[in-house]
Amino acid sequence: MADKADKNVDAFTGIETTGHNWDGITELNSPLPRWWLWTFYATIIFSIGYMIYYPAVPLIESATRGVSGITNRQIVAEELAAVRAAKAPIVDKIVASDFETIAADDELFRFAVAGGNSLFKVHCSQCHGSGAQGSPGYPNLNDDVWIWGGDMDAIYTTIAHGIRDEADDDTRWSEMPNFGTDELLTGEEIASVTQFVLQLSGRDHDAVQATAGAVIFEENCASCHGDAGEGSAEDGAPNLADALWHYGDSEEIIRAQIAQPRHGVMPAWGERLGEANVKQLTVYVHSLGGGE
Repeated sequence: MADKADKNVDAFTGIETTGHNWDGITELNSPLPRWWLWTFYATIIFSIGYMIYYPAVPLIESATRGVSGITNRQIVAEELAAVRAAKAPIVDKIVASDFETIAADDELFRFAVAGGNSLFKVHCSQCHGSGAQGSPGYPNLNDDVWIWGGDMDAIYTTIAHGIRDEADDDTRWSEMPNFGTDELLTGEEIASVTQFVLQLSGRDHDAVQATAGAVIFEENCASCHGDAGEGSAEDGAPNLADALWHYGDSEEIIRAQIAQPRHGVMPAWGERLGEANVKQLTVYVHSLGGGE
């Protein structure tokens, strides 16, 4: 065994060094504090026990179950099941009730509004906005203008079956002809109809063109939008005589919509969310203040 004299010992502290030297600085080989070592050993023992008791070691397609078999996913699932069980009586009552009954029952109404608010934030706010204020192509749900009708039954049908959702046989469906790209109207005729639509909504317009556009409108557009452009909820035709516009109110946007209209699509939520959730969404959307 090597004598201490053969070892590198720091003359000032009397502690053995590692033998490494950097720019005249020598590293001492000081022993770790005894408390630190015991703490370190304790953590090793604890981790082994943890791995035995709890699911911990990942395998190819699963993980070790552990003695306890407890997982956070299992705990969350149990808590959600308990919440669903607690809500089941009032949810079942909402499913069994019509909208008039729900609106008249304060407990049902408050539950439906609160639940619908949560559902709206998860499934609807991405398009309609967090405050349901909408954006170009996505209707504002706070105002009084409803393309397909704004009473609870109409809103329910729209949410449950969607708009132009080809996967749902009962979806809302309406399509405006491509008057420009299909050459149903000439460019001059489209310009005239555009001026007439501007006139209907009280906007600045060319009176001469609007007069010619009125005739074209009557022959091609009035069957859906009405003679005065007031729209039709039955046909899903927007009101053209107010100040609210689905895609925008500029002359260029109106002309483009006549020539090559855009047709938005809303998913059918009935099968995805279930009857109770669709009813709650309906009550919430109607409660925003714009429902009929």
